[in-house]
Amino acid sequence: MPRKTANDDPLAPLTLAVGQEDLLLDRAVQQVVAAARAADADTDVRDLTSDQLQPGTLAELTSPSLFAERKVVVVRDTQDLSADSVKDVKAYLGSPVEEITLVLLHAGGAKGKGLLDAARKAGAREVACPKMTKPADRLAFVRSEFRALGRSATPEASQTLVDAIGSDLRELASAVTQLAADVEGNIDEAVVGRYYTGRAEASSFTVADRAVEGRTAEALEALRWSLSTGVAPVLLTSALAQGVRAIGKLSSARGGRPADLARELRMPPWKIDRVRQQMRGWSPDGVATALRAVAAADAGVKGGGDDPEYALEKAVVAVATAARSRQGR
Repeated sequence: MPRKTANDDPLAPLTLAVGQEDLLLDRAVQQVVAAARAADADTDVRDLTSDQLQPGTLAELTSPSLFAERKVVVVRDTQDLSADSVKDVKAYLGSPVEEITLVLLHAGGAKGKGLLDAARKAGAREVACPKMTKPADRLAFVRSEFRALGRSATPEASQTLVDAIGSDLRELASAVTQLAADVEGNIDEAVVGRYYTGRAEASSFTVADRAVEGRTAEALEALRWSLSTGVAPVLLTSALAQGVRAIGKLSSARGGRPADLARELRMPPWKIDRVRQQMRGWSPDGVATALRAVAAADAGVKGGGDDPEYALEKAVVAVATAARSRQGR
């Protein structure tokens, strides 16, 4: 649910996406790319990280072409650009090239603020993509996702979904899409409850739950089912990471009532109870090993490997094995 400036033309010469919410940043990029390709199906898209934008790279990418092709140049994490690269970008902002749309992603804050100010001064179309840390913001996000899909859901249904899934916007968006596709008629609290009880085997969180519980065979079965039903691999690595991190957070927290721990760790009380049951076989070394395995899988599914499914299977086995590290079996 990105907030936009008055200049809402995605084909504006410059779009500035500001914030730290990855889903919203990605959507800001996707909107520009979709608009460009609607105008010209042969649009050339260059998506660069901050370290890939070396001095001179931007000039090379935006130099005039013999063919008047439309181009979208995306630069991520611009707050981390080198001083020389920042100079290049600022120089370009003074004389943008026709048929080229530059998209700058910036985390906001003090780091790299000079570039942020320069882009705003240049009249950038700005899309705000803040982290949604408040439950009320996530609830509003879920409601907006249902509206965008032309579906209605009761306030109780939206709240149940937020309570069940938590703070990951990608998971929330995926859940809304699944419900909208699979459920006919009005989506109420009972429908959401039945869906996540009866269809849990297709959920990325079920894969993670089985893995952190050390149930290797069941985790792999749930993984294969999730992949076969179209769950994105990146959602599965995200769920695995959340599951392992929750184990680590709770194991290092001081004892207390679920309500107190929920406030301290920013987890709903029901999740505190679940993680307490899951963490029995874990050791600190096991948590570290599992996080490394999940990070490797995440890199694999995002283009660092040739076989995302194999990368996920390796991660699931590694997490399930780590879940038994304290038990020694």
